[in-house]
Amino acid sequence: MEPLPLKDKIAVITGSASGIGQGIALRFAQEGSHVACWDLNLQGAEATASRVKEFGREAMACSVDVTQSSQIEAAAKQVFDRWGQIDILVNSAGIIKANFITEIPEEVWDAIITVNLKGTFLCIREIAKYMIERKQGKIISISSKSGKKGGLWLGAYCASKFGIIGLTQSAAMDLAPFKINVNAICPGNVFSTPMWDLLDKEYSKKLGVPPQEVRKIYREKVPLGRECTVEDVANVAVFLASSYSDYMTGQAINVTGGQEVH
Repeated sequence: MEPLPLKDKIAVITGSASGIGQGIALRFAQEGSHVACWDLNLQGAEATASRVKEFGREAMACSVDVTQSSQIEAAAKQVFDRWGQIDILVNSAGIIKANFITEIPEEVWDAIITVNLKGTFLCIREIAKYMIERKQGKIISISSKSGKKGGLWLGAYCASKFGIIGLTQSAAMDLAPFKINVNAICPGNVFSTPMWDLLDKEYSKKLGVPPQEVRKIYREKVPLGRECTVEDVANVAVFLASSYSDYMTGQAINVTGGQEVH
């Protein structure tokens, strides 16, 4: 891969205050991109933006609730007004909660579907308008291995992540005439994210084991024998954001160590 494959590209990354979104923001900066860090947690987004600048790139932080179209529109305009273009969108904002199917509160279902799926749709809908004008762009959404196969106590989360894959395929067809590539990444279990601090407790209940044993059980399910890392996901994100993926669209790429292969 050429040096700085994302040189002077403008990337919008949701959920970039922590976890996968933050990791992708920092990796994109290393590869030459300027980054707009979007997150509901403005302080966290600002911290990520500061780290982006340490790589010699430009950055801005925006407080954005991805479930609110008015906030997305305002933030997108702010990005465009500053840089005059938007080349890359990464949809990484997401939430998770584990409940047995008869015990999923309606408000939990609504929250997960709204943040994970509707939020991804709203961001694609808005950012694609800027890409269509220039007839180029890369859209990457973070789905999950749970977007390929249903999981125990994960009805709402799986529904949202399966939905992202369907949305990716459909948006790819709509936007192909404008040379805009739309793809998804399906990571395995990324233990280093804040999400897993919650899941250790919830998964211990569904598996009937102490919280400290949960990760060992999930790690043993992976053919390559280890958990997924933020760096594993960021590696694929760089490829999908670069010109090397120009002939790929509508794909949902597994980054699961062999746990999912379809």
